[in-house]
Amino acid sequence: MSCALPHLMRRSDYLRVARVGRAWAMPGVVVQVCRQPTERSSEPVAVSCRVGITASRKVGKAVARNRVRRRLRAAAREVLRQHGMTGCDYVLIGRAATLSRPFPALVADLTTALKRLRAYRAATTQAEPTRDGAGFP
Repeated sequence: MSCALPHLMRRSDYLRVARVGRAWAMPGVVVQVCRQPTERSSEPVAVSCRVGITASRKVGKAVARNRVRRRLRAAAREVLRQHGMTGCDYVLIGRAATLSRPFPALVADLTTALKRLRAYRAATTQAEPTRDGAGFP
């Protein structure tokens, strides 16, 4: 039994990730990532990564878009649970090729994009992204 990853709830979160974060396109998925905003109130800092999944009408009709989102959700559950950096927001954007792409290739696309964005955490370490050029802004 696998429980769901925390997900982005508001449109403003998706827009912030697109505006502030970094993106990498792969054949099966476009990945956007940025750090979660730090709250100036007494609320604790985020302890896990959050994920948002979207697919535009360019992908196809509603059935195709829903299938793309289900496939991306499964890939995110497999990859981000072990390799997602805490305190980061991820947005996965489905593409037309997501429908026909084999699932192992889709997982490999997501993993490669995370590594290219320097938002990939090795399973044994709990590295945090930094603002000194080694991570993303």
